[in-house]
Amino acid sequence: MIRAERLALILALGLLAPAVAGAKTCPVDTGKLRRHIVSCQPEQSMAQCRKAVESISCSITRELALINAVVITVPEDELEATETKLAATPEVRAYEEDKYVKWIKAEAPVLPSFGFSSVPAFVPSGKSRNPIDPPSAHPTQPNANGQLPWGIARVNAPAAWKTNMGAGVKVAVVDTGIDYNHAALKANVKGGFNAVDEKNPDNFMDDQGHGSHVSGTIAGAYNNGQGAGGSGVIGVAPKASLYGVKVLDADGGGSYSTIIAGIEWAVKNKMQVANMSLGAPEGTDALHQAIIAAKKAGLVILAAAGNDSGGPTGYPAAYPETISITASNDKDEFASFSSKGPETNFIAPGEDVLSVKLGGGYIVHSGTSMATPHMTGLAALAVANGARGFTGVKNALIKAAAKLPGLTAEEQGYGLVSAAKLAK
Repeated sequence: MIRAERLALILALGLLAPAVAGAKTCPVDTGKLRRHIVSCQPEQSMAQCRKAVESISCSITRELALINAVVITVPEDELEATETKLAATPEVRAYEEDKYVKWIKAEAPVLPSFGFSSVPAFVPSGKSRNPIDPPSAHPTQPNANGQLPWGIARVNAPAAWKTNMGAGVKVAVVDTGIDYNHAALKANVKGGFNAVDEKNPDNFMDDQGHGSHVSGTIAGAYNNGQGAGGSGVIGVAPKASLYGVKVLDADGGGSYSTIIAGIEWAVKNKMQVANMSLGAPEGTDALHQAIIAAKKAGLVILAAAGNDSGGPTGYPAAYPETISITASNDKDEFASFSSKGPETNFIAPGEDVLSVKLGGGYIVHSGTSMATPHMTGLAALAVANGARGFTGVKNALIKAAAKLPGLTAEEQGYGLVSAAKLAK
């Protein structure tokens, strides 16, 4: 990773060559390509940024207008020379490798079948878990009002529904996409974007399952949108509008630039809340700049702390411009798989969470990926209740939170939020 600090170091060492004037002549045999994010100075327009970088790089593959940056591909044998030229270009603020990262540790693209007699739980960190007993202890069996997963009940979501179900709030699910044909989701899915496949930007169908499960917890439709007597999982904000922002592939991976492109789409399309149930062990300058820009634009991002069994908070949850979420179990204990740290803002139900299964039906998963959508749903209720922007929503959630006994600040932050306290 190369940051602005290294640019100064290269200059100090006198390793710089003057920038090439005019367009670069590309070699016929480029060999293996490496992808970089090049961020320009804030006073530069995108046109100026593009022109400056085009004089150095053969290929600009994507513009990231949100952070005044472009993505370039560079042949490995030209990498050092290109970095030297970028460092010498006054329009360039910073540059870094655009790595492909497994943001969720998925076992397989297709999720296992669900049955109430035997529910396989799965922690997205890749840590193996034994099958759990049937969830009879949780209020998950079908009833006249649909299935009420234990986490939805634990955050007191039903107490808010008489006056507030999140109607009209635009929620971006920055993930693997959404199964917009699922009975519990189709009433609330209003659109989306595919940042993974630039040739098919409108195809945000989930091909992994993670994003659909997350979406069900946020805004599984109340009785599948059919009123009393329906069936299906109910989300925390069952009338919020869902937008699938596909930034991860079927393996749960994606590049930093793809994540940033998804955030950019959410900002451009005036999303009010964004769920990021994904994480990496390290951040980048470009990702942080995107998160900062999103906050300035009024987008509230809630992010999963990670599943590192007490280890440090991952990124983007470690950034102060996000709301960082850890996980609890149904005994109000800190979930053993959850990461934690001084960045923690809130805790939410994340163990044995029942929600949507890709292709139909329902399934139980565990992880901070499952805790975060509970908080995203609560944030949507706060927005529907009049809270605005990062500070407004965060303050509303703080006022509605209570500390869980026996847990540290790094484990729970301000504590567990009750939707009843968000309702007017």
